[in-house]
Amino acid sequence: MKAPALRSAASLGLVAIAGTALLAGVHHLTAERIAAQERRAVLEQLQEIIPAGRYDNALQDDWISFTDEAHFPRGQQVIAYRARRDGLPVAVILRFAAVNGYNGPIHLLAGIEADGSLTGVRVTSHRETPGLGDAIEVARNDWIRSFDGRSLRSPVPQGWRVRRDGGEFDQFTGATITPRAIVEAVRLALDYYAANRRTLFEAAAPERKESP
Repeated sequence: MKAPALRSAASLGLVAIAGTALLAGVHHLTAERIAAQERRAVLEQLQEIIPAGRYDNALQDDWISFTDEAHFPRGQQVIAYRARRDGLPVAVILRFAAVNGYNGPIHLLAGIEADGSLTGVRVTSHRETPGLGDAIEVARNDWIRSFDGRSLRSPVPQGWRVRRDGGEFDQFTGATITPRAIVEAVRLALDYYAANRRTLFEAAAPERKESP
């Protein structure tokens, strides 16, 4: 009785080992492809904000990460991609979140020219209410394009609010919280850039090239 049982156990063990090896092999073969697809997707998002013809460095390899509770609350890690041409600063793209969205954080990319004006803002992910808050998506509404060319000087500080609060940015019918959160988050990002421009461009990129 013991011999058949041992043979069965050995067979099951071999099947388990073979299955594990197969899964490991498939993961090895697909991981690089998946990583490459993810990098292409990120690069496409970045190029929506700063066209590739404006810089000559490897944008996805020239980045730093940092935290700053005053400007990017709740301990979030901010990624700054630096665009350069002939070694000179062109713009920076900050990846961060507006933490006060209606249904949770709203993840953003904000491009800021070397002079402090916005090249554009895009929403990368969110959980806002379909049909109301999702008007922040560029595919659904042009509202997010209202940030193009804006800076801390245009509008003046009190203008960095939605119209309901006395500012210059439109809100959505039935969904004021969502645009309010984005306007405030983008203003804080511009504040951070104004105070830390030199550091953002001069800090050394990490040894690990791929951004998190």
